[in-house]
Amino acid sequence: MSKSYTLAELAKDVGGVVRGDATVRIRRVCGIEEAGPEDITWIAHEKYASRLRTSRAGAVVVDRHFGETPMPAILCDDPSFAMTKVLARFAPPIPQPAPGVHPTAVVAESAQLGHDVRIGPHVVIGERARIGDRCVLHAGVFVGDDTKLGADCVLWPGVVIREGCTLGQRVILHPNVTVGGDGFGYHFRDGVHHKIPQIGTVEIGDDVEVGSGSCIDRAKFGATRIGPGTKIDNLVQIAHNVEIGPGCILVAQCGIAGSTRLGRLVVLGGKIGVRDHISLGDGLRAGACSCISKDFPAGAVVNGIPAVDNQQYLREQAAVRRLPEWSAVLKDLVKRIERLESAADNP
Repeated sequence: MSKSYTLAELAKDVGGVVRGDATVRIRRVCGIEEAGPEDITWIAHEKYASRLRTSRAGAVVVDRHFGETPMPAILCDDPSFAMTKVLARFAPPIPQPAPGVHPTAVVAESAQLGHDVRIGPHVVIGERARIGDRCVLHAGVFVGDDTKLGADCVLWPGVVIREGCTLGQRVILHPNVTVGGDGFGYHFRDGVHHKIPQIGTVEIGDDVEVGSGSCIDRAKFGATRIGPGTKIDNLVQIAHNVEIGPGCILVAQCGIAGSTRLGRLVVLGGKIGVRDHISLGDGLRAGACSCISKDFPAGAVVNGIPAVDNQQYLREQAAVRRLPEWSAVLKDLVKRIERLESAADNP
């Protein structure tokens, strides 16, 4: 049987108040166009108010100062954040392995398992590995020798954590993440690429989440470090000896080259490339598809290939868009000069 909640119950969850009938029951969360009489939707700005006129939604979550709506509304301080609470209400239970260790799992005798762990089918846990309390390891996870997981970590199917790595508490690694693979290091000599041993490790702080298919390479020496609270999207590559500060956001398909430093709360848009051995200051924000090839200070907003200050980037792009117009003007000027020179040569 599907879940349903009254608007009064949902308003209590989000710290809001109901305008209209608080007894309306809600069964789903939907977009404005798709929502029906038993669904709730949300809107974050007055400029979208016109969309509500044709919506069939049973209720809407809006800002406290939002104008009248054709359906009952939950008024709150931050509709987008409020929806995280509403979505949590309707979220189905997340599948988990049964408590304990699945019969097909291979756990080294020297490994230490915390209380209330869930170890799924075909998991491999190496020698002297330590798995914290209430950790969940889904099917096919590999945890290498001497690796440590803090409490309440969740490792989804296919995750690989190689030897000697450390994860803090409440770390979430989505399917097929690899932590601690060799850094990409070779020395070219006598026509051959000689592999440089990567003898360091990876240290991941508390409350880090890493999206599917991302790779965090082990250090050449020392540690590759991911600061607490950092969130990493799918298909992100983090090279050896990179250090990422707390609370950063790295969107899909970013690539960060070796020994680069990111400060606190840095935000990198999708498909950004960052060269090696540079430093990005606290709070830096970079637009999607940028190529960052030099240091930038705290608070910088950058964009472009190569990345420059965003205001400079916008001016340059505006100029580029006028090139066809300027090209026509230039061609006309060339013709006029040619006519003048011809007239001067033949008085």
